[in-house]
Amino acid sequence: MEKKLKITLVKSSIGRPEKQRKVLRGMGLVRMNRSVTLQDTPEVRGMVGKVSHLVAVEEISG
Repeated sequence: MEKKLKITLVKSSIGRPEKQRKVLRGMGLVRMNRSVTLQDTPEVRGMVGKVSHLVAVEEISG
């Protein structure tokens, strides 16, 4: 079974550095309180680490 991550944007990207905005856009997060489901890979974990103060993460198995 593959693990997935449900990532929700809980704080706005307004006023944040462009690098953080690009990371959010790269994950598909463009609006507040919207969620995306992504594969649990080291690349995605790294992206989440860069914007951990802006997102909420849940682990989903299956």
